[in-house]
Amino acid sequence: MAGARQTVPARHQDVPAESASFHRLRALPDGPEKDELRRATVCAWLPMAHRLASRFRDRGEPLDDLRQVAAIGLVKAVDRYDPGRGKAFETYAIPTVVGELKRHFRDHTWDVHVPRRVQDLRNQVRVARRDLAQTLGGRLPTEAEIAGVTGLCTEDVRAGLEALDSYRTLSLDAEMPRADDGSCLADTLGLCDHALDVAVDREAVKPGLRSLPERERTILYLRFFRDMTQDRIAETLGLSQMHVSRLIAQCCAEVRRQALQEPAGQPT
Repeated sequence: MAGARQTVPARHQDVPAESASFHRLRALPDGPEKDELRRATVCAWLPMAHRLASRFRDRGEPLDDLRQVAAIGLVKAVDRYDPGRGKAFETYAIPTVVGELKRHFRDHTWDVHVPRRVQDLRNQVRVARRDLAQTLGGRLPTEAEIAGVTGLCTEDVRAGLEALDSYRTLSLDAEMPRADDGSCLADTLGLCDHALDVAVDREAVKPGLRSLPERERTILYLRFFRDMTQDRIAETLGLSQMHVSRLIAQCCAEVRRQALQEPAGQPT
C-alpha cells in the first residue's frame, strides 16, 4: 500500500509562491537594482497586507487608511525578514502587519488621549467585564468582582472603566436620549454667570475698603454706589473737585493693591 500522502496547507490566492527574491534582496548592495527588487517584492505581497487590513474594517476607521497602515507593516517585514533562518516570509509578515494595525488603533484612534498603561487597563477590564456579565445573568460586575478576576487593584479597575468611555466621544449636537423636544447635549451645558465674578471681586475688596479712612470710604460710596459726580461730592464734603479726583484714584489703587496681594503664608 502506498505511503500516506502529506497534506499541504491551503495557501491564500494573494500569497505569492516563495522565490529567491529575498535571498537576492539580502545579497545585493544598496543601489537602484536593490531598490527596484524591494519595490517589486512589496507590490507582490501587497494583496496579502490588504486582506489583513480588511479584518479591521468594522472598527470605525476608513479601509483606505487601514490599507496604508498595513502597507507600512509590510515594508517593515520585507526590510527585516531574514530568509537564512528558514522561516517562510508569510509566517513572519502576518504578525508584523497585524501588529502595525493594532498599534494604529491603540495610538491614533482614541478621541481622548490616555496613557498606554490606562489603555492596557481598559482592555483587561473590558474583557473581564464581558466574561463576568455572561455568568452573572446579565448583571454588570462590580469593581471588586473585576479586580478579583484580573488581579488588579480597585483603583486600576476604576481607571480602566473610566477609559471605556474615552475611545469615542459624543458631539454636542447629539440628541439627548428619550428627549421628545429635540434637545441636544449642548442644551444641558451651563453658561458663564458673570455675577459670580462680581461677587468674588466684592469679597476681595472688602478688607481694603475697611482699612480706608472714613472720609475716603464716604467718597467711594457716593461715587460708585450713589452715582454722584465728583463736583457734587466736592460740594457735599467741602472739598475741591481736583482733590476728590485725586482721593478716588489713590483709594482705588490702594484697594486694588490689597485685593491682588497674596495672603500671608501662601506661596507666590
